[in-house]
Amino acid sequence: MDFIPIDYETLRLIWWALLGVLLIGFAIMGGMDLGMGALLPAVARTDEERRVMLNLQGPTWEGNQVWLVLGGGAIFAAFPPLYAVSFSGFYLAMIVILLALILRPVGFKFRGKITDPRWRNAWDTALFIGGFVPALIFGVAVGNALLGAPFDLDNTLRPSYLGNFFGLLSPFALLCGLVSLGMLVVMGASVLAARTAGPLAERSGRYGQWAALATIVLFGLAGLWIAFGIEGYVITSALVTDQASNPLTKTVVREVGGWMANYSAHSWTIIAPLLGFAGMAGAALTMKARPGALTIVSAGLGVFGIVATAGLSMFPFLLPSSHNPVASLTVWDATSSHLTLFIMLIVTAFFMPIILAYTSWVYKVMSGPVTTESLGKNPNAY
Repeated sequence: MDFIPIDYETLRLIWWALLGVLLIGFAIMGGMDLGMGALLPAVARTDEERRVMLNLQGPTWEGNQVWLVLGGGAIFAAFPPLYAVSFSGFYLAMIVILLALILRPVGFKFRGKITDPRWRNAWDTALFIGGFVPALIFGVAVGNALLGAPFDLDNTLRPSYLGNFFGLLSPFALLCGLVSLGMLVVMGASVLAARTAGPLAERSGRYGQWAALATIVLFGLAGLWIAFGIEGYVITSALVTDQASNPLTKTVVREVGGWMANYSAHSWTIIAPLLGFAGMAGAALTMKARPGALTIVSAGLGVFGIVATAGLSMFPFLLPSSHNPVASLTVWDATSSHLTLFIMLIVTAFFMPIILAYTSWVYKVMSGPVTTESLGKNPNAY
């Protein structure tokens, strides 16, 4: 592949970083919607307040899901072994997430069709489930990635998953789920507090402040658990970064505190957890006092830092194997070919700016407060 101007190792790093960007993009953009859904029964007490929440999400939620689709597509195309193991091993968990996500568009469309309070309450419950369940399970998935998934590879690199759905619900994984839920609730509350008014904005700020403080505590507890309570994964053989993908050519050991090695080897990585704590603290401080763009940015930085912390802690691992650590998938041995990664990078370089430009334009057009008064002026309101 002498005609490719970027070497294989660099392309692998680029695609690892791009996958992180896509996942963080969904955590921030889609997290706004999931967080608002999880907050729905707590902060919206009247039908008008619930309509305000729906119309705040309505114009943009479909576009925010693009980040999730892009993330799944990037895993499929750039990291096919990761796609094969995770999408088959976590199949039931993903079905639960998809079923919950399906409730959201149906709820948006059907809630306002009938004025009966029982009908609308039923769809409000569906919208709550559609926000709460994915926000929790996405974090549980990250927790299981840190613990290692029970899979193995045979001599032909064919994966076999040896676990079950309930095995995913370990105490540490559930803690990670609560961290995920907390940070996405903060993301949703920051938007609600900044772009609504009256009691709805006040309650959103109050619940968002509590969620931010809870996220700081839970994130810190998870960090201590990772450092002193669970075994991380460490590659003990020489790293081969530019050869064809074959996870079985390395040796891996498990040791307590293994996920902290990158912070010792590369001191700059400590920026990620510090950003997580600082972002959530900034959101908590501004949520009730003066919610606005600073609140949303602070919450977004907090989400960025927390998600980046998980990725940097695990690097170069993508999905370790708790059953056979040698079969663990890493950035260096679970990617597509050199040519495939290069072609995909060219396509991404063309389409990503279009997606970013379109998303920016939509949010600019849809900016401004959403109130009960504005609903009366909009014939297309939910």
